[in-house]
Amino acid sequence: MTRPIRPVVLALCALMSFSATAGPDAGVRFTAAQIRRIESHGPWPTAPQRDPSNRASGNAKAVAWGAQLFRDPRLSGGGILACASCHQAELAFSDGLPRAKGLSIVDRNTPSVANTRMQRWYGWDGASDSLWAQSLRPMVDAREMGNDFARIAAAVREHPDLADGYRAAYGAAPPADDEAVAVDVAKALAAFQETIETARTPFDDFRDALARGDRSAAARYPVAAQRGLAIFIGKGQCDVCHVGPRFSNGEFHDIGIRHFVGPDRVDSGRYDGIRRLKASRYNLLGPFSDDPGRATAVSTRYVASEHRNFGEFKVPSLRNVARTAPYMHDGSLATLRDVVRHYSEIDEDRLHADGERILKPLHLTDAEKDDLVSFLESLSDRWR
Repeated sequence: MTRPIRPVVLALCALMSFSATAGPDAGVRFTAAQIRRIESHGPWPTAPQRDPSNRASGNAKAVAWGAQLFRDPRLSGGGILACASCHQAELAFSDGLPRAKGLSIVDRNTPSVANTRMQRWYGWDGASDSLWAQSLRPMVDAREMGNDFARIAAAVREHPDLADGYRAAYGAAPPADDEAVAVDVAKALAAFQETIETARTPFDDFRDALARGDRSAAARYPVAAQRGLAIFIGKGQCDVCHVGPRFSNGEFHDIGIRHFVGPDRVDSGRYDGIRRLKASRYNLLGPFSDDPGRATAVSTRYVASEHRNFGEFKVPSLRNVARTAPYMHDGSLATLRDVVRHYSEIDEDRLHADGERILKPLHLTDAEKDDLVSFLESLSDRWR
């Protein structure tokens, strides 16, 4: 009697068949091992998760109030700026500027707030360990929105629409404690931002086609993007840091970008970010976390600043990367081609002597640079 073939064996045979038969006209010939690496970047979208440290997380009424607050200039000191002033939906929730412009021009590029839920660290330097703490910071930063707890709380209490939104989100009137009200505003903002997720991309369709061994569907993915993907997971080893469905490990690295932000002024990145995180009253070990067991605070408890952290900045997600120029923590690279050129010609002398030393010049040809850019462009969703 013939033994039935297991589904997993059929899937493996399909993958091997695709790898063996795909020729130059059909696309790149990926091995089974390469396909497994490609599959690790999905599926997309990921399943939603509630943030245990934020009681507003996943609360539909808090999400609705957070969406209102996100666009509300009354959260700024001068009543002229909202979160949406810098995080513009039409620009993939960034602002298109080299460095963010609030009440003043700040030192760093505006990161997109899409796909920000359930990360370990927030901000270019990881000075926040929750999305709600990160949402609080710009409201009270003198260079960004320039507000304070007293004025934020007064606005919530005195404007009927804001007071009603608070009651709907939290089931009670705003309390007398100004700091508590401001943190609750930040938690509602975070609840809304958790819902901002990029759509599927041409890469996702290709990834899923490979996973099910569908050569016809996979062939619709541009060949240049396939070649770029082969560089991304091969010669470039880009997926060492840009891992998983978000294309980011969420951690921090020195990639040889300048640290100076002005005469005699240096942005130390993660080094100072850890110091500020540990000192913050709003970290996950502090009194405002809604996670009673502090299970979400393990990383915060044990992280420590080391000299090697100087000049390290967070690995950004690559989803919608073609729509969030300019690039790097300081906005110093204008185009994706500039980014690819940076890694192709990286100056190892600019990397820390006591750092990771995982970067080497890739020495890409012009054609390889074009292909890698084509792949990166394929990570953007279709709503433009």
